[in-house]
Amino acid sequence: MQLYHMGGPWIGQTFYVAAELGLADYLGSDPVSVAELATRTEANEEALYRFCRVLAALGVLEAHPDRHFSLTEAGYALRSDAPGGFRYGVMLQSGACFRAWTEVMHTVRTGKPAFDKVHGAAYYDYLDANPAENELFNRAMGVTSLAPAIAALERYDFTGIKRVVDVGGGVGTLLAAVLRMNPGMSGVVQDLATVAAEAPAHLAEQGVQDRVDVVTGSFFDSVVPGADAYVLSRVLHNWNDDDCLKILRRVHQAMPPHGKLIVIDSVVPESGGLHPSMLADLFMMVILGGKERTEADWQRLLFEAGFRMTRAVQADNVGDTLVHALVEAVPR
Repeated sequence: MQLYHMGGPWIGQTFYVAAELGLADYLGSDPVSVAELATRTEANEEALYRFCRVLAALGVLEAHPDRHFSLTEAGYALRSDAPGGFRYGVMLQSGACFRAWTEVMHTVRTGKPAFDKVHGAAYYDYLDANPAENELFNRAMGVTSLAPAIAALERYDFTGIKRVVDVGGGVGTLLAAVLRMNPGMSGVVQDLATVAAEAPAHLAEQGVQDRVDVVTGSFFDSVVPGADAYVLSRVLHNWNDDDCLKILRRVHQAMPPHGKLIVIDSVVPESGGLHPSMLADLFMMVILGGKERTEADWQRLLFEAGFRMTRAVQADNVGDTLVHALVEAVPR
């Protein structure tokens, strides 16, 4: 074991400092003094220098004489306007979520999320009560999980599918990408009213508003019926098996006999070696009580919900993001 792995939390929080302060927004190819950065970000100059020194060692910044720094090519990912929204993902995982890990033994001993113990509320209830954190969550989820999900759907054959429902689809970014790839298709984006409120404007920006219906409501209560395909992208890993069965059974009730279920999530390999999905699994367990699943897990879960799994296709890696897989199932 490499001993520097023990510093993982410190490295993550160092990225958080850069993301929270918006350092990358104040930097470019020209060197800027730490004194100027400290003034712009309202930080302590000496403390900021010591963090910048580590960020340079990590390849985010480039160090120059007299305590000046510039932004590396990799560091541009931390800009507020950078494609992929890495900055918001770092901020989301390093604030309230990071503090939950101080009670990780609660999860190990009980199997319940440590987040609830630390913050006195389940994660989604916490978001409802904290608008700023909820906005950060929506911004992070709207970008960080979409590139690999879209990559997975680019390999899917939508022949014969005329209407698709994106269940828990947020503002409709993923659905918009699917519709642009399939001009003859229409769709529905379903999510909670607080999330889907921005969907019409976003869909209009994407030029697909005339092909999409926005439906509000919990997928635990009902799912829009009668579509040819239903997409659950990065939804089921948020929930334990019992809750997943409730969601899947709602989809099964809504789906016609010819319908297809498309699940986009990670598939944990059952062979040896560390895989990003294993670390994501720990995060889901500690924060939400959810889990990442093996192919055998997916087969069992889908069978219990009334589906037959037809295939699992691993998507190509997209940058440094978690590799997603596309799991297809049909009613049995």
